[in-house]
Amino acid sequence: MVFVRWNRLKHSLLSMVLFGGWFGLIAPLQAEPLKVVATTGMIGDLVENIGGDQVALEVLMGPGVDPHLYKATQGDLRRLQRADVIFYNGLHLEGRMQDVFEKMARFKTVVAVTHEMKKDTLIEADGGTDPHVWLDVGLWRQAGQAVLATLKSKRPQQSSRLEEQAEAYFAQLAELDAWVQAQTDTIPASQRVLITSHDAFGYFGRAYGLEVRGLQGLSTATEFGLNDIKRLKDLVIERQIKAVFVETSVSEKFLRSLVEGVRESGHPLRIGGKLYSDAMGMPGTPEGTYLGMVRHNVSTLVQALK
Repeated sequence: MVFVRWNRLKHSLLSMVLFGGWFGLIAPLQAEPLKVVATTGMIGDLVENIGGDQVALEVLMGPGVDPHLYKATQGDLRRLQRADVIFYNGLHLEGRMQDVFEKMARFKTVVAVTHEMKKDTLIEADGGTDPHVWLDVGLWRQAGQAVLATLKSKRPQQSSRLEEQAEAYFAQLAELDAWVQAQTDTIPASQRVLITSHDAFGYFGRAYGLEVRGLQGLSTATEFGLNDIKRLKDLVIERQIKAVFVETSVSEKFLRSLVEGVRESGHPLRIGGKLYSDAMGMPGTPEGTYLGMVRHNVSTLVQALK
């Protein structure tokens, strides 16, 4: 009887060792996805395409949200506290949240995707650095490299897979970059002037050969006055510009007042359409992705200015 019980005990112990060993090998492959929080949809799009099923993503700022003026809610703070990794733009885009990121960085991975960008690739204006780097498709790949490096550091056993996903997405960005240049080249040289609500499109203009003017400065928190409106009005009439553009994340009230003022002077200026600058479109739509957002912007510009 004692012998039988000992055999049963040995069998049980052996089973535990064998199955425990197998589960030990399987467990890393079944690791929970990284909890990642991104501030903007554009950053979230990078994380989603590069991270794939290795990340569980939450984006704080949805369609139509202005990151310059955004203030974190209590729900946002809870999401940030639960996250394994936080990605934000930096360069004071999320100006009201900077202190939060600095505090969180003391005990978790917090990454500004623009942090490693070389100074000579950035635009200095209005006494600061322009944060709207995603509107230069080629430059935005560098933000993707920052995302890739961070995810690899958190999931080293998945490095090859993450690199493959990143390279596939970077190839799409290269194709998009070439397409944008080909499209903007079709706009007559005299009409390559992009006027919007605020100076969000500086990187876009530099990359693809457009002169960019905004009613406000780099931030929508920047104040403007009658002289700013008059300056743009004179430019529109002098250059015979056909259209100006509103932004989905900024009130169009003041830009419409510019249009009305120009029309009173006899020049048929119109609103050329809405552009996505600081936020992408609704989820489930083409404009709800970075690629679709850029394509929408370029198609809208070309149709109005060509």
